[in-house]
Amino acid sequence: MIKQKKKILIVDDDTSHRLMIKANMLDKEYDVREAEDGEDAIALVEKDFFDLIIMDIKMKKIDGITALKKIKEISPSIPVMIMTAYSSVQTAVDALKLGAAEYFVKPLDMEAVCHSVEKTFDYLELQKENKTLKEQLNRDFEISSIIGKSKAMKSVFEVISLSAPSDATILILGESGTGKELIANAVHQNSFRKENPFVKINCAALPENLLESELFGHEKGAFTGAVTKREGRFELANKGTLFLDEIGDMTLSTQAKILRVLQEGEFERVGGDKTIKVDVRIIAATNKELEKEVEEGNFRKDLFFRLSVVPITLPPLRKRKQDIPLLAEFFLKKYAKKNNRLIRGFTPAALDKLMRYDWPGNVRELENALERTVIMSYDQLIRPETLPDFLNSAEGNSNKQEAKLQPGHSIKDVEKQLIIKTLESTDNNITRAAELLGISRRTLHNKINEYNIEQ
Repeated sequence: MIKQKKKILIVDDDTSHRLMIKANMLDKEYDVREAEDGEDAIALVEKDFFDLIIMDIKMKKIDGITALKKIKEISPSIPVMIMTAYSSVQTAVDALKLGAAEYFVKPLDMEAVCHSVEKTFDYLELQKENKTLKEQLNRDFEISSIIGKSKAMKSVFEVISLSAPSDATILILGESGTGKELIANAVHQNSFRKENPFVKINCAALPENLLESELFGHEKGAFTGAVTKREGRFELANKGTLFLDEIGDMTLSTQAKILRVLQEGEFERVGGDKTIKVDVRIIAATNKELEKEVEEGNFRKDLFFRLSVVPITLPPLRKRKQDIPLLAEFFLKKYAKKNNRLIRGFTPAALDKLMRYDWPGNVRELENALERTVIMSYDQLIRPETLPDFLNSAEGNSNKQEAKLQPGHSIKDVEKQLIIKTLESTDNNITRAAELLGISRRTLHNKINEYNIEQ
């Protein structure tokens, strides 16, 4: 099948300049049409379809700003790039407010123009593919909360679609911030238990005695402060699904009690002797390498096998960068709506900047960065300079970070410096720092005390 050429309209009353742009666009194998002024451009748009328009601002009959307004009324989705011989910030801002996708100052850097055109088409193609993918997925099962079109994520979607209707125990593996809770929720929502409770608990957030009380409940007087009887998460999740997040941080004694529920479907409340039967599907998640934890004696081998009937491994964002534009668009719309901001999208250069960063905090870090960007943005388009400083000051790739690690330093020295830098980057937010480091809050607190790190 022959791929149809992208159709570009070039609008400029300077014939030689128009022909120069046309020659460069033809070299890129685009289908190119011409117009001498805004009036001709409007007439062409009314009767023909164009994938993109490159238009000068200063023209004799109808200027570019006026033509832009009319073109957006006729076909709002056409990307319009504006050219001006005047490096006036106000002129560019006016054009952007009216819906221009980009602006260039004459004399043009044709390499930059061609690159911007190519990036714009790539972005539009991703939007189109994402829409098609979502329509296809929704015909089979509903996972609208999970965004991705990469090969790695398609494999995850396939496992969800096959395992969700069963009662199999599922173990979700992945770095912090990759979206393990979203996957657990998607499994529940596509299971036969979806009308029943979806209960979740973070096993790393509570000490052992409180965790057991939360999981199994307690009887009145079981311990100091237990003034009434209380049902635990297993009872609350009866007939539904229980999501055990960060199960790798659970103590061995609690693991033994979880194993019993998985094997027998029964337990006793803390301080009680009555056996309680439950029908609960377990989904567990961890950012630890459980097989390694088993080898080191930190995790029960029998529990590991019970949990990992269906393992789902979530790839880190750096290994599925193809999904970054889709995620970025989703978070942009989400936070623009939440904060009442009129922001239409990203410039190709801004998307390129997002794609170059390695995102050690994964999807959660990307979401936080874009929420901050939306709040701080004053434009209708997100540009490279609008993005957080850590994206502009360093390309964010791990190669630069690795280059700083020189022989002569112990692992503890490197670990201490990494913790200090992470705490600095999060303004000493322990929860956020722990997420970025891929460890629990409790472990981070222990490390801070061990290394005498000041906060």
